[in-house]
Amino acid sequence: MESGKVKVNRAPVLTLWAAVVAERMGYEWETALSFGKAVAGLNARAKGRSLGILKGPPKKGEGKKPKKVGLGEEFWVEVCGRPIPAKTTEAGVRAVVGPEPIDPAKVEKYLESKFGADLEVVREALRELAASYEPKELAEEAFGMYEQFRPQIAAGAKGWGQKGDLDLAVIRSLVG
Repeated sequence: MESGKVKVNRAPVLTLWAAVVAERMGYEWETALSFGKAVAGLNARAKGRSLGILKGPPKKGEGKKPKKVGLGEEFWVEVCGRPIPAKTTEAGVRAVVGPEPIDPAKVEKYLESKFGADLEVVREALRELAASYEPKELAEEAFGMYEQFRPQIAAGAKGWGQKGDLDLAVIRSLVG
């Protein structure tokens, strides 16, 4: 890490932030990891469609809260202002993509591959930020905070997949 900055794409930053937010909201870390990946995935698909990079309409029900369902079936949780589908599995609550629960171990490996040796210092800075807010207030403000500290990239399609600097000083400046 060079002078408190990490060169990284926005998707892993949002994945990690949403997981930290979900953890602060009271979810176990494994559950929170699956929620983080779902938030980043939904955000990426919406952004990709708006830029014309990804084709097709939103998946059925994407971004909308469905009717309540029975025990053991899919339900919805809001994290960082985005409703995500989830269900209870034998391993605990997990976000789902289609019928499949998101594997938290794969999310952790994804984060390790994107942040490398900087993962723990970034995770701790984000946890410090999250801990400085009450869970209800954090839930309401989380995406706006992300917009303030996310890496800066080129506008429009040029910025798709581009790495930018995640500045830990900016994250720490938001601590309430």
